[in-house]
Amino acid sequence: MSVHTHDDIDWADRLAQLRMADSLDAGALAPVARRLVGRLPARPTVLDVGCGAGGMSVLFARELSRADGGTVVLLDATPELLAEARRAVTGAAGGDVEVVGVHGDLADPRLAERVPAADLVWASGVVHHVGDQQAALCALARLLRPRGVLAIGEGGLEMRCLPWDVGVGRPGLEHRLLAARAEWFAGMRAGLPGSVALPYGWPRALREAGLEDVESFGALIDHPMPGSDLLREYVVQRVGWLAESAGDRLDADDRAAVAALIDPDGPGFLARRDDLFLFGAKAIHCGRLP
Repeated sequence: MSVHTHDDIDWADRLAQLRMADSLDAGALAPVARRLVGRLPARPTVLDVGCGAGGMSVLFARELSRADGGTVVLLDATPELLAEARRAVTGAAGGDVEVVGVHGDLADPRLAERVPAADLVWASGVVHHVGDQQAALCALARLLRPRGVLAIGEGGLEMRCLPWDVGVGRPGLEHRLLAARAEWFAGMRAGLPGSVALPYGWPRALREAGLEDVESFGALIDHPMPGSDLLREYVVQRVGWLAESAGDRLDADDRAAVAALIDPDGPGFLARRDDLFLFGAKAIHCGRLP
């Protein structure tokens, strides 16, 4: 079993869910990749820290292929994810785009010695898994070339996918799942080694890391009902994952409702519904090294 080095999450076990999320998010994030790559010099190096299944770097590779090419460096602490990312990005990259995989971790104090300096460092959903988030941003900034860009995907609007009343259990199940997930997240953060508070927003944190021209923008994820087969499969995975994260923070009735909704042999199985959707937003914060 491969376990993330900080949070004890089995990321390899989540590979299928990560692949589905990458596919569903691609339409919204392609303009983000275009916007970020458009700021870079010719033949840049793009470093994806905590690359997961490689969805964002696929988009970076496509943008580089449309220009003069460049290099995409994939970094992840989970070998299974790194292998999947390298496969996906290599398949998307043109002949002028080099793809490099590095097994490593943001918390490694010698990380800058293991990866090339980058014109763009991208880290999505990564910094909040490190105890000292400000120190993590400072470490990411040190991976940049002069005038390089650091962009992080953190926060936004939580994804919603279920009707208010799913016909099983009490209405409002998804709201309770998300509330329980938020409690889990607070506990996860508190339990990280060296955990300290970050009592200000990401733009200020980027400025504290020595960056300038800091800005934030959003990417809207909008898949209306009835949704595709992929979306329905993803919702089943997501609801099960939310309930697993919540653990005993959910009462017995809600746990029973989730069990009925994700049971492929039961009458309430979510994948047979035509009223599922996916709606939310991802927040991107970025700044440039002087």
